[in-house]
Amino acid sequence: MKTTHNLIIAEKPSVARAIASVLGVRNRQDGSYEGNGYIISWCIGHLLGLAEPQDYDSKYVKWRYEDLPIAPGTWKYTAATKTKKQLKILASLLKNPSVGTIINACDAGREGELIFRLVYEQCKCKKPIQRLWISSMEEAAIAEGFRNLRPGTDYDRLYQAALCRQQADWLIGMNYSRLFSILYNAALRVGRVQTPTLAMVVAREEAISKFVKEAYYIVELTGAGFTAEREKLKDKAMAEAICAACNGKIATIKSIKKKDKSIPPQKLHDLTTLQREANRLFGFTASQTLNAAQNLYEKKLITYPRTDSRFLTDDMASGIPSLVRGVATVLPFTVLDEDIAKIKPGQVINNKKVTDHHAIIPTPTTAKANISSLPMDEKNLLMLVCTRLISAVSEKHIFDETIVTVECEGEIFTAKGKVILQNGWKTYEEALVVSIGRTKRGGDKPLPKLYEGQQYTAETSVREGFTQPPKHFTEDLLLSAMEHAGAEDMPNEMERKGLGTPATRASIIEVLVKSGFLIREAKLLLPTEKGVNLIKVLPEKVKSPLLTAEWEHNLKLIERGEQSSSEFMIAINHFVAEMVKTHHTAPDEYKTLFPPETPKKGGKGRKVNKDYKPIGEPIALCPRCGGNVSEAPKGFFCGNRECQFAFFKDSRFFSAKKIELTKEIAKTLITEGRIYMEGLHSEKKGTNYNATILLDDKGTGYPGYQMDFSAVAPKV
Repeated sequence: MKTTHNLIIAEKPSVARAIASVLGVRNRQDGSYEGNGYIISWCIGHLLGLAEPQDYDSKYVKWRYEDLPIAPGTWKYTAATKTKKQLKILASLLKNPSVGTIINACDAGREGELIFRLVYEQCKCKKPIQRLWISSMEEAAIAEGFRNLRPGTDYDRLYQAALCRQQADWLIGMNYSRLFSILYNAALRVGRVQTPTLAMVVAREEAISKFVKEAYYIVELTGAGFTAEREKLKDKAMAEAICAACNGKIATIKSIKKKDKSIPPQKLHDLTTLQREANRLFGFTASQTLNAAQNLYEKKLITYPRTDSRFLTDDMASGIPSLVRGVATVLPFTVLDEDIAKIKPGQVINNKKVTDHHAIIPTPTTAKANISSLPMDEKNLLMLVCTRLISAVSEKHIFDETIVTVECEGEIFTAKGKVILQNGWKTYEEALVVSIGRTKRGGDKPLPKLYEGQQYTAETSVREGFTQPPKHFTEDLLLSAMEHAGAEDMPNEMERKGLGTPATRASIIEVLVKSGFLIREAKLLLPTEKGVNLIKVLPEKVKSPLLTAEWEHNLKLIERGEQSSSEFMIAINHFVAEMVKTHHTAPDEYKTLFPPETPKKGGKGRKVNKDYKPIGEPIALCPRCGGNVSEAPKGFFCGNRECQFAFFKDSRFFSAKKIELTKEIAKTLITEGRIYMEGLHSEKKGTNYNATILLDDKGTGYPGYQMDFSAVAPKV
């Protein structure tokens, strides 16, 4: 049979729909679109995963030391239960004799390559592959991508790196989790990246607990309209003596030094900096930011989010002025035309610092979009991306710093003053902060007019301060620590320094929380007793950020063809075997760290939500953990008993508005993140009103709600 179709495989149905729209493919089939010489289908994330140990040999059902290490000779894969139907559809299409070329349109990155290739290989397909590699879901970008399809072989090394990452994680996770669970008779989850991450949090908390604050004393000298300070003293008596000696005496200004300083604009966002900023300003978890960014990408409002680059390529420079002009119209503050005329695109252009994808920026579609209709988290995130683009191409922040040296009774005091000469890029960053109801940070106050040799009568005082412990990890600080972990110990030429990648760090943190090793308290990430004890019993190599960072670097070498995948996997297998060989007994002092958990009614040692009594079919998938959310007598609850996601029917939020929380409302809130409602009751005014209710889920505790009065009713 003559081949008449190209088969396009996207990563998600939404991406397949966007591609079908661009290519004019209208005919919807079961699990695909067809027309104009194309068949367009999709994966649903990872359709295939590595098999469990017992799938290789039934003896692995029991966890025994003598069966370790488990090292498959030939790797096996199993299909995800929920998506078997789509896998069968893809297998049928790949084998369809009318299909000639396969176009890989999965996300343009390491994991996207893996998702496609595993299906392709599992189906034993030999047809030629072409690769669609795009950084935006806009129609123009998709069309341009299809005009510049590249041979699939160009990405063979990327696939090999993805396989190595997946197999290394399996070998270390399966073997180490079993090894240390056996040694300590407890369910202990150990991972290649998550364990070093946990170790950093535990080490930080240990440093905080051991910290002993020390008092220090600063003598302040006031007069002539400003205050100068002496260097810190640990001796209170000495500080008080200096204070007494100088009080009421003549102080002389010995020198006034002025220096013009400038701070260049911050770089564009990569995923990690976007996650950090969203956590700092909005309290978003890394996972929430990634999910919102992915939604914005699929809505064609921002470029590909899973990037580690903060620059753009040369060919993008000419389009930046019009892009800035467009996105400026959607910001919650004014950007003047004269400021736009001064933008400097060259500040964000650097081909050498762009890896697989350029930095995250808004697309031209943003200027034409109805931003008010977005869920609150997506709207806030889009504002961060738009603001950063404008500030990144703006003028420097320039200020005049003055340092005044004062002498009094032989003691030297100094004062600093700051006068802003050009606010530059900070104008926009500060305007965004103010627009969301935050107070911008104060700076140094300007000094009065002074001159060298000036004398005045001094008034003195002593201010007591205390040294501060290290800061607890927030998601912002932990992401930064993961990004730079091991950097100080690695050679400068090693490109990849850190734990995980921008695309995986969010899931690593979530795994640690869901496994009970970390907990969230407000914005803080804190280790549990179980997490502290796990790090206590693990050998240094297993929890070392340096070793994992080296492995990440080696994966980049595989991508570039500078290291073979077999060499990498031999090293991983050797490392696992040595660890099993050298750790065959548990030290006596650690054997009691993990006492058996006391089973509770409804589960084995787990805290059970007493209101969880599911009836009927699940109404939706939990937005936090992917579990099933079902209806119960008192509300709607996630079936994962370690997850606190729940909607209560007697919620004060809904009862005050005289609204019954129905299954339909709960389902819409979970799946869409918002629901437009009419006839909401106002207790204050006694009248009814219309508004959009937004799901406000911080990723911990019970979710809340927000009201959006700007959104209009959906079109019917």
